[in-house]
Amino acid sequence: MALIQMSDVTKIYVSGKNILTQALEGINLSVEPKDFIAIAGPSGSGKSSLLHLIGALDSPTRGRISYEGEDITAMNSDALSNFRRQYIGFVFQSYNLINTLTALENVEYIMLLQKIPAQERQRKAVEFLKRVGLNDYIHRFPNEMSGGQQQRVAIARAIASQPKVVLADEPTANLDSKTAESLIDLMMELNEQPGITFIFSTHDPLIMKKAKSIIHLKDGKISQ
Repeated sequence: MALIQMSDVTKIYVSGKNILTQALEGINLSVEPKDFIAIAGPSGSGKSSLLHLIGALDSPTRGRISYEGEDITAMNSDALSNFRRQYIGFVFQSYNLINTLTALENVEYIMLLQKIPAQERQRKAVEFLKRVGLNDYIHRFPNEMSGGQQQRVAIARAIASQPKVVLADEPTANLDSKTAESLIDLMMELNEQPGITFIFSTHDPLIMKKAKSIIHLKDGKISQ
């Protein structure tokens, strides 16, 4: 059984005076466990919209999205929130860190919502901050770190609870090439063991080179 199945998914946004913008049209996509997928395409091709639908941050206008056979498009908002918290890790291009929390507390936050005991979540948070090269920044606040360091905190937060799926929107955009490669290598290790599925929206040739498969989007449709 596929981990994620998208069937004839279309997304239309309504803005202003009922102006319709079709972001995605007729998407059929199957994601297998332990996939390492890059979604590529020019700006405006629908990459972020596709990630948001896969991550249950948005709902399709038409079509069906299922995880391990369960239709998430039929869930109410509370069920979707619980599903995201337990199943998916997010790495946003804008980091989405909580400015009043330290790096350690930001990484712990999702595990706190998951009711993971304090000692275990702190141990995991420290471990993954070290793995992304932030051993000396554990107690720093976001405004005390560079953009690249904040992105590394965001990546540690996404992977610390070891979700089944990590969705990453341009995760290497603010990183130097050496840091970017080390983080991609870390995510590849987590892809193999414990088997986290990664889906990237990216322009980075390095990610596309290391991806197991590439989905090319153009004008809201899968072109390859």
